[in-house]
Parts: sequence; structure tokens; C-alpha cells
Amino acid sequence: MKPISATGFAVLGAVLIAIAYGLARYAYGVFVPSIRDELGLSSEVMGMVGSLAFISFCLASVVAPLTVDRLGSRYGAVLAGVFAVAGLTLIGAAGDAIALGTGVFLCGISTGLMMPALSAGAQTAVRPHLRGRVNAVMNAGTSFGLVLCVPVVLLISGAWRLAYGSFAVFAAVGVVAALALLPSVSRVRDTMTSAQAPVPAGRRAAVISLSLFSFAMGLGSSAYWIFAPDLVVEIGGGSDRFTAWLWLVVGVAGLAGAWVSDLADRIGAPATQALALLGLCMATILVAIAPGEPWLALASAAVFGWMFMSLTGLYLVTGVRLLRDRPSLGPVVPFLAITVGQAVGSTGVGWLIGQAGYLEAFAVFAAIILAVALVSFLFPRTDSDAAAQGVPS
Repeated sequence: MKPISATGFAVLGAVLIAIAYGLARYAYGVFVPSIRDELGLSSEVMGMVGSLAFISFCLASVVAPLTVDRLGSRYGAVLAGVFAVAGLTLIGAAGDAIALGTGVFLCGISTGLMMPALSAGAQTAVRPHLRGRVNAVMNAGTSFGLVLCVPVVLLISGAWRLAYGSFAVFAAVGVVAALALLPSVSRVRDTMTSAQAPVPAGRRAAVISLSLFSFAMGLGSSAYWIFAPDLVVEIGGGSDRFTAWLWLVVGVAGLAGAWVSDLADRIGAPATQALALLGLCMATILVAIAPGEPWLALASAAVFGWMFMSLTGLYLVTGVRLLRDRPSLGPVVPFLAITVGQAVGSTGVGWLIGQAGYLEAFAVFAAIILAVALVSFLFPRTDSDAAAQGVPS
């Protein structure tokens, strides 16, 4: 089989990330109002169910480096896709909170396995000076997944079961594509692929710093991901169709996050993070104070999508660069920390909404984001891939 090109790998990786993250994980938020109404669940329960994807992601991430080292990029991605198919199918058939939670849990396993598999494959299939860009493009696939789910929502408004059934079909197609096109084995310097190798001492402080920033961003962004559509419906009087447009804007704007690696190489990772966090804070406040103003809500969605995908892309690239000798672990460190933050935040914001209301809850989480932005000067700095490899950029 002819080796896949860097462009081909980036496109295929973005599609697989679109399935694992966009459809299997983050699309849940846009369906919260419909699922809650049909199954008769409270905001606290919906928040707890949403947190299950984050919990299973964490569990899968712990074993992902070893799994990918054993299976290789191709079969690691295939396994992730199989979990997505199973989870999406179960969500579509759920009749109670237990079945719904189980499906969400399986989808979280898919997201935990997919990026480490693709990152390890990129280390083999992509030239060093292009890896940061390819990883950022793949990460932006989450936005593509959200864009993909919106026409489904608009065509079958309120029919969340049919929507999840169609997502399961997309996931099955992704499994076939991964099996046919991804490199079967990621042979990245055999002496450096062991999942048991310790993180080099000189980088531990940087890895810890990256983890803390990732956790805080995940916690702060969880309010928007889980409850922004519910806020627009319950407080703003919006329809399910409008929440679909909201998520479409999040997805389209998030595609701009594909360029975050180039931006960070130009102005530095700390400055890039600070700007993106300030934008995330503004988006969170804007949707809370004007949920009934369609254009302002859509503007907040655009800013949120762009800034969130830029931040996750920045954390991904930084993790891979800090752990160049362990490419399957590089994405795990920041994404695991983001997910732990989202798990904590998802349950916390559901509780806070029940106790104080939407505006107060979103204000608290916006303040968390702002606080993190103010200490961005502590964010770790890394050399670009080209500079580290001695390759002209």
C-alpha cells in the first residue's frame, strides 16, 4: 500500500477526530434539551451523564499509550472507532439514564484512544517540520464533527434518536477508512516507545505546568459545552433548531484553530494561550447575559469555538513537543488533564445551576477562565518541530 501523504494523513485524522470528538463526545451538548425532555431527567442528572464521557476518557487515556504501542496506529484507531459505533448506537436506543450514561461512557473511551493512535501514526507518516501543523489540523476535526452534526439536527429537529443512529453510521464508515488507509504500525525509535519509560526529569516541571493549565481550561469551558444550548432554550426561549445553528457556528469557527501551531511559533505559546483564554472568557459571559439575543449568542459561539479549538490544539502540540520520544503519550497528558477538568466542571456547573441559576453559574466559570489567563506567562515554552529536528522551516 502506498504510504499516506502528510496532507492525506491530516485530512483522514481530522475526519476520525470529527467522529470521536465532534460526534461521539461534544455533540451531546446540543441534544441535552431534547434528551432531558423525553427521558424526564434533571439538569443535575444530565450534567452527571455528561461527566461520564470525561471519566471514561480519563480511564482510556491511562492505557492508551500502551494500547497504541501494542496495536499500532491503524488498529488503535480502529478500536477507538468501534467504541464510538457502540456508544452512539446505545445512546440512540437509550430509554433511561443508565442506558444513556453507558453509551456516553463508551463514547468517552473512543475519544481517549483516538488521538494517541493518530499522533503516533503522524510520527511515522509525517516529516518532522510538518508534524505540529498536522496535529493541529487533526485536532480541528472536532469542529468538523460539530459542523457535520448540525444538518442532521436541522433536518430532524428534536429526533435525537435518529440523529445518533446516523452518527453511528458515520462512525462505522470511519472504522473502515482507518483500517484501509492508516499505517499499520508506528515504529518510532523502538527504544523510546515503551509506555513504561519515565518522563525526562528536565521536562517534568513543564509537563506538570501544561497539565495544570489544561485542567483549568477544561474546567472553565465545561459550562459552555454542556449547558450553553440548554441556557439558550430555557432562559433565552430559543428552539432546538437554533441550538443546532449555535453548534454550527462553534464548529465552523473552531476550524480556525488549525493554525494555532503557526501562531504559537510566531508570538509564543504563553501569549497565544492568554489571548485565547480571554476570548473564551468573553464568550462565556456573552452567552450568559444575552441568551435571548440570537446574534449575540451566535457571536459568542463563534468566539468560543475558535478559542477552544485553538487552546486544545496548542496543548496538543505542546504535549507532543515536550514528549517527542513518546508520541502516543504526548496527546494524553494535556487531553487527560482537560477531561478531568471537564468532568469536575460538568458536575459542578449542573449543581450550581440548580442552586443559583444559569447566569451566576456561567459567571463563576468565566471568572475561572480569566484567572488562568492572567498567569499565562507560566505556560511552558517549546521549540518548533523544525528547530528541534534541525530541519529548515
